[in-house]
This record gives sequence, structure tokens and C-alpha cells, in this order.
Amino acid sequence: MGRVLARELTARTDLPAFDTSAMDGWAVAGAGPWRVRGQVLAGQRAAGALGEGEAVRIATGAAVPEGATAVVRREDGRVEPDADGGTLHAGRPPRPGQDIRPRGQECRAGDLLMAAGRMVTPAIAGLAAAAGYDEVAVVPRPEADVLVLGDELLRSGPPRDGRVRDALGPLLPPWLAALGAGVRQVRTVGDDAEALRRAVTGSTADVVVTTGGTAAGPVDFVHPVLRRIGARLLVDGVAVRPGHPMLLALLPDGRPLVGLPGNPLAAVAGVVTLLVPVLRALAGRPAHPHPEHTARLAEEVPGHRTDTRLVPVASVPEHAGTARPLGFHGPAMLRGLAAADGMAVIPPGGAAAGAVVEVLRLGW
Repeated sequence: MGRVLARELTARTDLPAFDTSAMDGWAVAGAGPWRVRGQVLAGQRAAGALGEGEAVRIATGAAVPEGATAVVRREDGRVEPDADGGTLHAGRPPRPGQDIRPRGQECRAGDLLMAAGRMVTPAIAGLAAAAGYDEVAVVPRPEADVLVLGDELLRSGPPRDGRVRDALGPLLPPWLAALGAGVRQVRTVGDDAEALRRAVTGSTADVVVTTGGTAAGPVDFVHPVLRRIGARLLVDGVAVRPGHPMLLALLPDGRPLVGLPGNPLAAVAGVVTLLVPVLRALAGRPAHPHPEHTARLAEEVPGHRTDTRLVPVASVPEHAGTARPLGFHGPAMLRGLAAADGMAVIPPGGAAAGAVVEVLRLGW
């Protein structure tokens, strides 16, 4: 589930593959009354051809015998028993073709059922099986390596001695999995340019994700390492707060690297801005889902003077289509995000209460 069809899905057989009964009852030939001569159940071969005035008891989904003109529903028929199997009488004459699902009613062999590029849903999986497939070709799930950068990060215990807990190492892998990616490894890399170079060039994942080191500080080595290995910067900063130092680069072999800021909420902004479209493209899906999700703001949200803001919001259950901005939305904070179900896109200058804004869904 959740993968994208790599090739179109065409029917390998007619559906139904043979005339079937839509109801429990009797398959009958011609006008009644009818002589009952046996039964046919789902999964059995069809009974022998019926002659005029003959009937067989039939179950829903069973193959309709040749010569049958209709199915009399169980509740509409009455059998007078005798030594030869009985005589069937119908409360009302059946219409020609009544309660018979004709062969090919849903599709004919060779019909296009689903175009390539459609996400496989449970219904599509069921349709493929019904149409004769044991498996279907899908676009492979993109695999990611996550490199968490910084000497200041602790892997366990509370913050201490000027160091902070790594929040992104635990946050990113389950989120990427929810977005349809596989995470091959989460690796901590200290503030060492050579160690970062080895980690990036040694990765064979479909996409490399780094956290931290994208600004211009004394130990921000992402830009120098990318220059050194011959990567090509496609996006070098985005006019969004938090998260403006995010980047997108192509490694020499054409694989993408997404550089997220080190502050947790800023990194989240980088995920929804750059990483989500990259993962969707690698998975064969449109870069941006449509239609856009919008909501009416329950409160005013101040804006940045020149940049777009991304603000955690939560839906207001008692007011459908309304989103409430959440506090604790500084670049290093996650408390607001933990209660959020989306990120509101606030234009430069801010948005008034009641304004309708785009909301980026988080996908978890």
C-alpha cells in the first residue's frame, strides 16, 4: 500500500469472467413453472445447460448455467417437492436477465483499469487481484540516510554541560516512514568537515538528509563539503521563517541531498518545504498534493517583514475548517508542533483572524 503503479494496470480477464448470479435463488430458463434439477454453488463449475422450463438452485456468485434467462430470488420462489426434485413457482415472473451479472460487465480483458502513476490503495490492490494479478509493478520506495550533525548533541539523558538532546534523530525516521520513505541509517556526525565528507560520499541511499551545519558559522561545514565534492546547489536558502538556511543539492551522481537547519522547528520547516516534494518525486508521486488544504485562522498571526512564516496550527473541532495557531513556535521549540496537525503558511506582514491560509499537512 502507498506505492505508486510503475506500469498501467490492464485487465487480464473479463470481469466477471463468466455469467454469475447476483442473488441466492434459482437460475431458470424461460417461463415458469420450472422443474428443479440440482444446484450450483460458488466455486463450482456451472451446471449443464438448462432447457426451457428447467431450473437449478444457485448461490450468490455461482456460475450461471448456459440457457438460463434469469435468476428467481429465494424470497420470490416456492418449490413444490416431489420425487424428481420439485417444481418451482415464482411470485412474479422474472425479467429477462434479472439478477444475472453478465460476463464482462465490469471490464473486458485488455481494458485499462488504472493508469501508471496512481497510488496503490486497498481498493486498487483488490481490483488487481480480481483482474488476475498476483503482483503489480510499483515505483520503489525511496531510501534515505539521515546524518545528524553537531558535537553538542546528546543521545541520552537530559541536557547538561552546555550540550542538548538530539531531537531530530528520533523525530525524522518515523516521519519519513509515514511519508513513504525507508530510513537506512541515522548517523551522528561531529563538527568535522572530513567526517562529514566521508559520510556524504559513502552514502548510497536515494536521498541524503543532513541536519545542522547549513548556515555560515565556524563549524557549519555543509556548504564547504558540498563544494569540495562537486555537488550542485539547487536551493541555497528559502525566504521562510523558521528554516531559512535550508538547502537542496545534487550530488555528483545526481542523487539529492536535503540540508535541514539544526534547530528542530526550523528543520521541520525544511522537511515540509523541500524534503516532502523530493520524496514524493522519488516515489513517482506529484511533488505537491492537490487540492491544497486551507483553513480559516482563529486568531491573528503576526508576520515577518519580508519572509513567509510557517506556524504550527491545530484544527478546531467545534468549528470545521478553522485552525488555531499554537504557541511555543520558536525555531528551537517542538512543544507547539507536538500539538499541531499542520503548519499554516503566513504571508509577509502576517494574517488577520478569519483569514484563509494554506495549511501544510504534516503527514503523520
